[in-house]
Amino acid sequence: MSKISPLAPKRFPKLAAIEGVSLASSACGIKASMRSDLMVAVLAPGSKVAGVFTKSLTAGPTVRWCRDALSGGAIRAIVVNSGNANVFTGKAGARDVSATAAMTAQVLGAKPSDIMVSATGVIGERLPIAKITRALPGLIGDVAASSRADIWKKAAEAISTTDTYPKGASTQAKIGGKVVNLSGIAKGSGMIAPNMATMLAYVFTDAKLPAPVLQSLLRDAAERSFNAITVDSDTSTSDTVLLVATGAGAAHKPITKASDPALRDFKRKLDEVMLDLAHQIIRDGEGATKFITIDVTGAASNRAAKVIAMSIANSPLVKTAFAAGDANWGRIVMAVGKAGEKINADKLAIRVGGIKITENGAARKGYKEAPVARHMKGKNIDVSVNVGAKPVKQSGTARVWTCDLTHGYISINADYRS
Repeated sequence: MSKISPLAPKRFPKLAAIEGVSLASSACGIKASMRSDLMVAVLAPGSKVAGVFTKSLTAGPTVRWCRDALSGGAIRAIVVNSGNANVFTGKAGARDVSATAAMTAQVLGAKPSDIMVSATGVIGERLPIAKITRALPGLIGDVAASSRADIWKKAAEAISTTDTYPKGASTQAKIGGKVVNLSGIAKGSGMIAPNMATMLAYVFTDAKLPAPVLQSLLRDAAERSFNAITVDSDTSTSDTVLLVATGAGAAHKPITKASDPALRDFKRKLDEVMLDLAHQIIRDGEGATKFITIDVTGAASNRAAKVIAMSIANSPLVKTAFAAGDANWGRIVMAVGKAGEKINADKLAIRVGGIKITENGAARKGYKEAPVARHMKGKNIDVSVNVGAKPVKQSGTARVWTCDLTHGYISINADYRS
């Protein structure tokens, strides 16, 4: 991994063991210097899965495989390789995904359609499939229970590419008074503007939940987390988020629909885990030195608010101003206007660090730049914009997260294949 991001957490968190989840990782030779590049999660029979994926029209064969396999709702294993995305590799790429699933299924005595496959790395290069299929039997034989102290961290490291630190999150929730566990790992640093970057995330729970319920929960949680972050506005060909329920934990009230009140705490805790992972991805944005929260209110709808918020978050001019600590608020005005959504420019109210900058279509009378500049010199920046299209209590709102754009981003991506 590269020099650790200045926004990184102090340490990898302790992740709760998930009954029915066993993990292993190794270096099979995809990456240079024999860095870890292959991860397998073996799941208890009867486990269920949900997934959300990239909306890119050049999605890779691993994404297409998982979309098809998802229809069955069952899962026995997840196989992830890093260092090669296996994207735009023609029919051979699709055959390589099938071969990965077939080998894993053979070792486990499962169906290939119960194996989920992901890949991340360089686009357009043929996957060294022989290295993967040769490594899989031994790797599956080495899986260890998720209670082992270092197992989650090693799994997170194995799925990383330009990440500077492994990403994990964990919590407990209650379903009908019974405690269940949730743990997840993720990777992502650049090509992050998910529309479900490169972004992969895998969240596991020992709760017993049917696949349609998982799908509903995941779709809603992803919209508030992974679909609300951006590093560079580029959507990957490989974005994948999977939510797996092993059903191997404490017996709880049977759940048949996502609207069951017994799931209230589980929904909240799932949101927490996924948002934690999403924030870690932003804090590891390529070259990032600042974590930026953008709130938009006063919009015509929630959709419009999100479009405006993302316009601000994705603007290179806004992001470079954040990098420099330059209180050039005119760039935020520009980004709001180019979004193409309804606003009232005379009521546009911009705040940075809680300090009001604009009102009545101009800079606020008595506005002083120094306090805003001081806030922008910090590692955490807060921006709020009321676009004035509707009264706040009746308006659309959105919150998104991004990072600044520095010379480091250019260096990392210019040197990516070297």
